[in-house]
This record gives sequence, structure tokens and C-alpha cells, in this order.
Amino acid sequence: MNITLASSSIPTPAANPAAVKSVLKNEKAARDFEALLLTPVLDSLQKTFAGDAEDSKTPGASDYRQMGSQALAQAIAARGGIGIAQLVLRHLQPPKVSGGG
Repeated sequence: MNITLASSSIPTPAANPAAVKSVLKNEKAARDFEALLLTPVLDSLQKTFAGDAEDSKTPGASDYRQMGSQALAQAIAARGGIGIAQLVLRHLQPPKVSGGG
């Protein structure tokens, strides 16, 4: 599945560097949040499909599995994820105000 986080859907105010920095900060926070939510899902999937291998009895194996799940979740979220970051960004946008006509 090739899903990308379309930053073009979030308007970036080019004239205001502080606003651009804020948008980039929000995008990173949204991707980090999505990775945080994906990590336990991926970890559970890995546990389910790995079976009862000898590696599971090795001390520290669960820590390495968790680190691998985190790295995979961050990579997925950085490339668009499953859409959670996009939803978060949509809610972080300031409300649109009509011209009052």
C-alpha cells in the first residue's frame, strides 16, 4: 500500500516563517502520534505471526522486538501512514472564517 502524507493539502503560509515553522512542527507531531498508535498494533501482529520461536526465550528478545516495531511504525508514519496524521493535521488547522457578507 503506497499512501503518502500530502502536505500540499495543508496550506502553508509562505509569507510568515513562524507560521511555516508551526505547520512543520504540527506535521512532525502528527506523524509521531501516528507512529505511537501504530507501534502496539505492529507489535501484536509480530507476536501473533512469529509463533513460539526459540528467540522468544532469549533474554532481551522482547525489547528488540519492541524496538523493531517502533522503527517500523515510525517509518510507516513518515511515509504517510494509515491516515491518522492527516486527520490530526486537519483538526489542528485554524477554523475558516467567512468574509461576513
